[in-house]
Amino acid sequence: MPLIVTGFYASLTGLLIVALAYRVVKIRKSQKIGIGDGGNNALVLADRVHANLIENAPIVLILMLVAEAGGLAHFYLHCFGTVWIVARLLHAIGLTQGKGGYHFGRFWGVLLTWLVTLSLALVNLVHFAQSM
Repeated sequence: MPLIVTGFYASLTGLLIVALAYRVVKIRKSQKIGIGDGGNNALVLADRVHANLIENAPIVLILMLVAEAGGLAHFYLHCFGTVWIVARLLHAIGLTQGKGGYHFGRFWGVLLTWLVTLSLALVNLVHFAQSM
C-alpha cells in the first residue's frame, strides 16, 4: 500500500525547507557571508527558523509514516498533516516577525508542533500496544 498521505505532507515540508533555506542563502549573498553568521542578526534568525523545522520534521514525518503504515485512517492523517504544516508556517512567521522574542505565531507554532508530535506518538503507542 503506497503511503500517499505521508508522502504528500513530506513533500509540502520539503518545499517549506527549501523556501526557508532560500531565505538564508539570500541573506548570505546580500551580506557576503559565506560561513557562520558574521554577526548578522537577520542571518542568525533566518538560520534558526530553518534549523527549527529541520529539527522537528524527521520525527513528525516518521511518526506519520508509522501511523499510516499501521492503518490510521487518512482523515486523521490529513488532520495531523494540516496542523503540522500550519504549525510550521506559524512558527516561521512568528519567529521572524517576533525577531526571536515572543510572538503569537511562534507560541502557537511550537505548541501545535508539540501537539502533533505527542498525538502521533500516542496513536502509534496505542496501536502497537494493542497489536502485541
